[in-house]
This record gives sequence, C-alpha cells and structure tokens, in this order.
Amino acid sequence: MNTIIYLVRHGDSPKEGNERTRDLTEKGYRDAERVAEVLKEENVDVVASSPYRRSVLTVEKVAKKLHKEVVIIEELKERIFSPKGTRLSDKELAPLLERSFLDPNFSLKGGESNNECQKRAVKVVKDLINIYEGKKIVIGSHGAVMTLIMNYFDPRCDLQFLKNTTKPDIYKLTLHHDELMEVERLWESV
Repeated sequence: MNTIIYLVRHGDSPKEGNERTRDLTEKGYRDAERVAEVLKEENVDVVASSPYRRSVLTVEKVAKKLHKEVVIIEELKERIFSPKGTRLSDKELAPLLERSFLDPNFSLKGGESNNECQKRAVKVVKDLINIYEGKKIVIGSHGAVMTLIMNYFDPRCDLQFLKNTTKPDIYKLTLHHDELMEVERLWESV
C-alpha cells in the first residue's frame, strides 16, 4: 500500500523578522491560494505543517478547502542555522549551505547540522507514514528541511536541487512503506 506525501515549501515571505512569526507577502498569499487549487483534487487525508507561520499560512487554505485542521509538528521546523532565531542574509546563508552540503555534520555554534535536521524531520515523516499508511499527507515545509527530507529518500536531492526550488513549491512523493517509488513536481511557476 502506497502513502503519498505532498511536501509544500512555503510561499514568499518578508526577508526580515523572526523565523517563527514571519508572515507571507502579498505574492505569498496569492500563491497559497494556488497551492490550495493544485491540491484540492488530490483527496488529501491529513495536513501537517512546520510551526512557522509562513508554512502554516501556505497550507492552511488546503486544509480549509478539505475541512481539515492543520496539525502543527514542531520537528518540521526549518533547519536552525543560527541560535538567534532571526533569518540569515542570503550573503551569510549561501556559504553556510554550501559547506553544510559538503560536510553534513557542519553547523554554526548553537545551530543545527544537515544531519541533525534531516534526522528529526525524517523521523516525523516515517511516523506519519506509519500512522497514515495508504493515505495522502500534505506537509507544510521549508526549503532546507524539505530538501533534506527528500535527500534521505533520494541522494540526488542536494544543494543544487534546493537552489532550483521555488517559493512555494510542491513535490508529490509516492512511498511504499518508507521506500521512495516516485517523485513528481506539482508546482508550476507563473
């Protein structure tokens, strides 16, 4: 019996502010409507999300259209890049990501490595597969954690893959137990 996971990267959000509470931009809100349109015919059983506001807002409309609640799961949060809880600038983040994909155990002091992030996020995905085997599950996520989840199942999902994702983005993973059978990108940028 196959389980379907829809990994949804959050929509566009402001570059400043706290990681947990950043909202979506106007474009992010419009795109969240489109995410709901893309997923409304998929007969989704469960909608889960990172606790970060931008992720919840991106999948919330999917849940409402399907008369479901968004299940918030702390361990789905974005990779912790720095202990401050604020967004790193693109200039700071790019070399950190580069080094992190070369050395999955690397992290800044007080931050989290790719391996640590992947371990906590994949555990959630496996738990969801065990609980909802044969069901369809939407997961509101972030670029790095989404890539690390996908990398666990398919090592070709690497830094270049992350760089090619968009905000938002949707990947449909078909899994048999916890073996990846197929990946399909559902999001089309306009």
